[in-house]
Amino acid sequence: FFSNSTRSRIVHHVLQRTNPELGTCINRLLGNNTYEAAFPPHETHGAQNQRHLLYERWARWGIWYKYQPLDLIRRYFGEKIGLYFAWLGWYTGMLIPAALVGVFVFLYGLFTMDSSQVSKEICEANTTIMCPMCEESCKPWTLSDSCVFAKVTRLFDNGGTVFFAIFMAIWATVFLEFWKRRRAELTYDWDLIDWEEEERDITRSVMSPPAGQRMSQFFIVSSVFKLCRLTISSPQISLVLTAVFAVVVFRLIAMEKFASFNWDFIQKNWQFATSGTGVCINFMMIMSLNVVYEKVAYLLTNLEHPRTESEWENSFALKMFLFQFVNLNSSTFYIAFFLGRFAGRPGKYNKLFNRWRLEECHPSGCLIDLCLQMGVIMFFKQIWNNFMELGYPIIPSLLQNWWSRRKMKKGGGGGGGGQNVENKTQLPQWDKDWNLQPMNAHGLVDEYLEMVVLQFGFTTIFVAAFPLAPLLALLNNIIEIRLDAYKFVTQWRRPMPARATDIGIWHGILEGIGVLAVITNAFVIAITSDYIPRFVYAFKYGPCADKRPRHTDECLKGYMNSSLSVFDMWELKNSSEFRYCRYRDYRASPWSTPPYEFTLQFWHVLAARLAFIIVFEHLVFGIKSFIAYLIPDMPKDLCDRMRREKYLMQEMIPQLSNRALSL
Repeated sequence: FFSNSTRSRIVHHVLQRTNPELGTCINRLLGNNTYEAAFPPHETHGAQNQRHLLYERWARWGIWYKYQPLDLIRRYFGEKIGLYFAWLGWYTGMLIPAALVGVFVFLYGLFTMDSSQVSKEICEANTTIMCPMCEESCKPWTLSDSCVFAKVTRLFDNGGTVFFAIFMAIWATVFLEFWKRRRAELTYDWDLIDWEEEERDITRSVMSPPAGQRMSQFFIVSSVFKLCRLTISSPQISLVLTAVFAVVVFRLIAMEKFASFNWDFIQKNWQFATSGTGVCINFMMIMSLNVVYEKVAYLLTNLEHPRTESEWENSFALKMFLFQFVNLNSSTFYIAFFLGRFAGRPGKYNKLFNRWRLEECHPSGCLIDLCLQMGVIMFFKQIWNNFMELGYPIIPSLLQNWWSRRKMKKGGGGGGGGQNVENKTQLPQWDKDWNLQPMNAHGLVDEYLEMVVLQFGFTTIFVAAFPLAPLLALLNNIIEIRLDAYKFVTQWRRPMPARATDIGIWHGILEGIGVLAVITNAFVIAITSDYIPRFVYAFKYGPCADKRPRHTDECLKGYMNSSLSVFDMWELKNSSEFRYCRYRDYRASPWSTPPYEFTLQFWHVLAARLAFIIVFEHLVFGIKSFIAYLIPDMPKDLCDRMRREKYLMQEMIPQLSNRALSL
């Protein structure tokens, strides 16, 4: 009559409420170490039971292409875990169109890479002398040395960038709106429409003044807790800023060293070397700080004294999201919006500590640095997370088996080994489950964090710089679903089933990321990429300024010469064999009066960038709001079924009342 998960909840409910005043309830017994653990046992392997069916239809790697048996997951693990896998499967399915469009945008850049006018001008600029990248040991270099860098930039900085950014903003809205409809169907099918969560308070202290204590004294205690939270949070903010600053300093030092390297290959590709090593250092810092932030978030949540378990989980999840989001994206925001913006100009460079010159953008733009940052972090973090999810449960088990075999060999029992294996197979199921790893103490928080912060964040927030992000997310999720399934069915103790009607605070976080994605992509296209400068040149300064229609490649002839300013190196009184060098900026020539002032083209580009940000944000937000208005939260057939059930209930009540009166 009851499902597997419901029976487990009933037993847990009874154990929780067994003589709590005498201290014999299960929570008290676990707290004073009378019992080491309490968990519902798995069903045995081999029999035709729900666990066996879950392994055959869900956890095996060979069925990665099949739909998940959500009803079976719900009956065995409970509605809360069932909703997580339903959301993960829905998210993975919605990534398919996003990945396809992203691949098309990437292929468009690949096929037009060699025909790009900007790339051609850079690769053919054998006589264009660029200013040195550092002031001591660096020498002037030719623009054609960065030909490979310019072609790679074309892969991601092309005309499809704007379209893809708009598409992904709309995709995020469609994904969330249709997930609401899918969630409504699941809650109806799982009989959760009228369910209300009932939880016992996990703490009652500090929520109200104790008896005999004045309210003012209670507020003093609350203020002390707030001060503690502030004291703990402030160093974490400083830690993030310090990590970003360390990466910036490292990039400045690496740029100077690689640009003056003795190896010609490194000297010509110093941009890739600087960006690549900087990303690797940043990745190691991110992984190290994540461990610290988890402990800090746990401490801060306990200092808040949440009233219920769901409040504790939501508070902890929000803190973990904020910490990891800032940790993961702080350097990305620096590269996207600050790299090369405050470098100055030759002869008047801005320096850090009067020692290191601030980093400049490549002549073809800074977008490739942002792309490399996102690609490396996303790729390696997904590999690391999957390794930890699979390796963390399996490695202790392998070590335990190895140690057991070693002890048997020392005991000199060849036949004893077979007897030990036989005894192990005859152990009760709870004893076998005891050897499995317990589910992490934070429940599904870590699972949602991995998907929301890294995946959904990178897939939407900076997707204009990395159109392959949805493809990487899709491939990872195909592995993630089966990896999580295998972990829940075979490697973890069975968690206590719980009911839930939605994914909790994560839906609000996803909506917030969707809004932030519109703003960041508008700034990435307008500020980080060279889309707006090329657009202004084609319509105002290029050879097609007065022609209709304007062909992009033809109208961009002379763009690189227009985007590079001239500097007189003899002003520095050095012994350079070249008098004039070029640098990326819109400034007047040294023979102008006054020299090195911003040109009119600079102000045109700046105005166009601001105008694009305003138009892009209003357009995309308008489309998102319109789509959200058009898509109802519940399907029409579901509303009809619910109204039909309500009508039948209203018709049935009088009949039952009359029958009761007749008796």
